Amino acid sequence: MEATTDIDTQALVERFGLKAFVESCLVLEEGVATIRDIDLAMMTGFGIIPPPFARADATGLDEVLSALERAQSDYGDAFEPPLILRRLVAQGRLGQKSGQGFFPYPRPDEGFDQGEAVQLETRGAVAIAWLSNPPANSISPAVIADLQRIWDHVDAADELRALVIASGNPMLYCAGADIKAFTKMDEAGGRELLDQGHALLRAFGTSSTFTIGAVNGLAFGGGCELAMACDARIAADSATFGQPEINLGIIPGFGGTQRLPRLVGEQKALEMNLTGEAISADEAYEYGLVNRIVPDHELFDTALQWARKLAEQAPLAVEQVKRVSHKGDLDEGIAAEKEGFAAVFTSEDAREGIGAFLGKRSPKWQGR
Repeated sequence: MEATTDIDTQALVERFGLKAFVESCLVLEEGVATIRDIDLAMMTGFGIIPPPFARADATGLDEVLSALERAQSDYGDAFEPPLILRRLVAQGRLGQKSGQGFFPYPRPDEGFDQGEAVQLETRGAVAIAWLSNPPANSISPAVIADLQRIWDHVDAADELRALVIASGNPMLYCAGADIKAFTKMDEAGGRELLDQGHALLRAFGTSSTFTIGAVNGLAFGGGCELAMACDARIAADSATFGQPEINLGIIPGFGGTQRLPRLVGEQKALEMNLTGEAISADEAYEYGLVNRIVPDHELFDTALQWARKLAEQAPLAVEQVKRVSHKGDLDEGIAAEKEGFAAVFTSEDAREGIGAFLGKRSPKWQGR
């Protein structure tokens, strides 16, 4: 009798899980919410861990499809497999085991000296730099070092023509700089890191290697600046962009005062940099911050399509188009930004803002 009860309970749990997945897909197909929003709501609001889409990817979408077909036969059309599931399975996007399902999954190259914060994966002429610095992919010395090593390898390889910078975290792109790491550095170390970061991001714009930022979820502070340094930005519906440094009593330090106005215009850039308020993917597209918005589950494939197309273009022509397009006072502006960042980062207000952020309290500005 007890064994029968266990079997019944297991069947009920499986049935509930399948129904939750079906309903989640219907919400997604109707455009009510994004994959990220739905999974987050299921985790935080209902305690379903892992949430429906992440669970389906882990199980295998082909296996979920088979389970739903059996459930439809047993329990009726309330368990009819959603169209989006059938389409993904038909495309061979089966979840973690195939590297792509509702979310993308990194498959780092073997034989490359992989870092812990960013990993390299290559697919034909396209390289992918996977941001993998938990919990928030914050820009840290390790991230900059890993990105530099990957960039040097990719830019020197004749067979690699494009680099996609994507997140290994399905919930966010990059939430900004690692404030704790920066506060532990002395002034000389901070300036050296700024110089290294700027040199790396500037190299993106002067090379024949085309760079694409595949932005999902939050792209704040240094994450937004990393995306802006890329030649193109593809945003998921869930993407959100912002430069919130002003709330810490500092200013953007990796190009936010220079690249942002070039993309969205001076007035919008001033608004974002002075208020620290974030903008949605739709607003980012409207103002020219991103090139394209796509559903979350199409983000990585779309970025790869762009990369493959641009990898076929003449390298010398690509390099010259980029160099000519970036001519102007960008280098002078970045130099001014570095000086401004250094000046405010060592101020009392900066120490107060960062301390308030780390202490989860409101800052008290002194103007010095």
